[in-house]
Amino acid sequence: MTDIKGCQSCNSITGDSTLDLLNQDLAKQVRTAYDRLEDRGMSACLFGSGGTCCRICNMGPCQIIDGVDAMVGVCGATADTVAARNFARIVAAGTAAHTDHAREMVRGFIATAKGETPHEIKDVAKLHKMAAIFGIETEGRDKNEIALELGERALAEFGQQEGTLTMLKRAPEKQQKIWKEMGVEPRGIDREVVEMMHRTHMGVDQEYKNIMKQAARTSLADGWGSSMLSTELTDIMFGTPVPKRAIVDLGVLREDMVNVTVHGHEPLLAESLCLAADDDEIIALAKKVGAKGVNLAGVCCTGNEILMRRGIPVAGSFIQQEMVLATGAVEAMVVDVQCIMQSVAQVVKGKHTDVITTNYRAKIPDAVHIQFEEDAAYESAKKILKHAIANFKKRGDFYIPENKKLDVVVGFSHETINYMLGGRFRQSYRPLNDNIINGRIRGVGALVGCEHYKYSDDVHFKIAVELIKNNVLVLATGCAAQALGRRGLLRPEAATEYAGDGLREVCETVGMPPVLHVGSCVDNSRLLIALTEMVNEGGLGDDISQLPAVGSAPLWMSEKAVAIGQYFVTSGAHVIFQDLPVTGAKKFSQYILEGLKEDYGACWGVEKDPIKHARAMIAAIDEKREALGINKKQERVLMDMQMRRELEGKALPGMGCGQGGH
Repeated sequence: MTDIKGCQSCNSITGDSTLDLLNQDLAKQVRTAYDRLEDRGMSACLFGSGGTCCRICNMGPCQIIDGVDAMVGVCGATADTVAARNFARIVAAGTAAHTDHAREMVRGFIATAKGETPHEIKDVAKLHKMAAIFGIETEGRDKNEIALELGERALAEFGQQEGTLTMLKRAPEKQQKIWKEMGVEPRGIDREVVEMMHRTHMGVDQEYKNIMKQAARTSLADGWGSSMLSTELTDIMFGTPVPKRAIVDLGVLREDMVNVTVHGHEPLLAESLCLAADDDEIIALAKKVGAKGVNLAGVCCTGNEILMRRGIPVAGSFIQQEMVLATGAVEAMVVDVQCIMQSVAQVVKGKHTDVITTNYRAKIPDAVHIQFEEDAAYESAKKILKHAIANFKKRGDFYIPENKKLDVVVGFSHETINYMLGGRFRQSYRPLNDNIINGRIRGVGALVGCEHYKYSDDVHFKIAVELIKNNVLVLATGCAAQALGRRGLLRPEAATEYAGDGLREVCETVGMPPVLHVGSCVDNSRLLIALTEMVNEGGLGDDISQLPAVGSAPLWMSEKAVAIGQYFVTSGAHVIFQDLPVTGAKKFSQYILEGLKEDYGACWGVEKDPIKHARAMIAAIDEKREALGINKKQERVLMDMQMRRELEGKALPGMGCGQGGH
């Protein structure tokens, strides 16, 4: 059982509430991932870690040693072929996860447009913007009528067999030209995943560069296809996030309320639970069993969704899911899909808590299954909450850490950043570009992806602090964003505490944190649009590969993270991970880490040490600044009104946010 003193992995945990809980006898009775990691007593398979273990057919499995003739596959497959196939299949799996999620969101969007759900079309301005992208007429039409046509057009793109995906035209024109010349424009979302799996079947595609062309195409079907559709339609239906203060802490659980945690990735379930928790019948039932009501709290990316739209607090991230249950204070953990560990149902054995699965795709032994029916969403949500309420009186010993008030500011969508920088009447990325040009902001770094039991969760913190003290504005998504929230970096005050002089000046002028919470892992498509807007604004090149911007998933765990990384690389953004399963294949590894740059203007990078990782990101940004000729800090130019009139609409090299008209 977890013992904070004896557990090497636990000693690397940051977050006062988690450490507090782990020191309690109640939590020490629970067997967690930290125990299982300690008990393994073995290192990871070197062939698997290097990407050269092949089990695609039944003649193996074959363990390949690069350069040794006798150690190719039985079929003759080399290390480069095997590593490329394995890497491409990871991209396909990650894309499939985002795609299945997105398909459900689109179906829910269509049902909402038809009036079949308790939800509504909230962001009409964004609806009209998306309709224009799809060539849908809006004049004189009801919002639900427009939404229905948009949803049906979007759904058709999943099974589309010919042509190209509509959202590709949102990318910079030069980017689109690169994709066309490389032959990697996605034709249909599902088609690219299927073809990727076929081409990596035994005896099909056996040339690593050709395999990676399809991996690139598949990743674009994710980033500029399914993920972008999911994010945009979710915003239209539930409202585009705007900045709000909230809390990320285990201490958000309540002694006097029915605690229900929502874990997974699909906001349709979470939003329905939010509505149902305020239902008079549900509140009355909670009071009948002695509770004041239902307290909802998020876990993992579902937590991010309801955090940024509703300000509902997050109890924990991926690596804390067992800790949330170890408190003994949760009546039900409601889960849907992705990143849910099978162990959660074992953690609650013998306790009053139920783990409730809600999706037919994802059942867990020893869990309770209550199917969430999209065409009866409100009724399904009430049924789930009634089950949780019935557990309240059974609650035994519990321990809720004192709320450490880890307040965060979240909800920085692309539209929010646009408005925040340019003001209501002059929404623009101009101030951001100007401050990059004049050197106050060195560039933009994205910290995305997962957390990892094998590494200290202060890795994100160390990287982010190194970036912001060197005037790099950080955008964060997924569990990485939650990790940074736990360490206090998602507050405007963090700019004063950690940021370099230039970034601090901008943050204090605008009133924003130096690290912006941009959403869940599927919302990395927001970053693609933000990068595109920076290109379109001018002054920083004419495609994404020229921007002083770099991405990182320093503690990636899920296949989805590799798919995300690949769609950023294919879109022209350099990406650094802590490791990649390619080291066992020299030519393929070199191609991933260097050769892709010739094709797309960007490539992968690898660095384990967090400080070196951050400095590699800064070096990549500086390389772009050098190429753009903006590597030297420019003096601030104070402009009078006549100078402003003369230069209106042009880049103002010395003008920062403080002069912008907020």
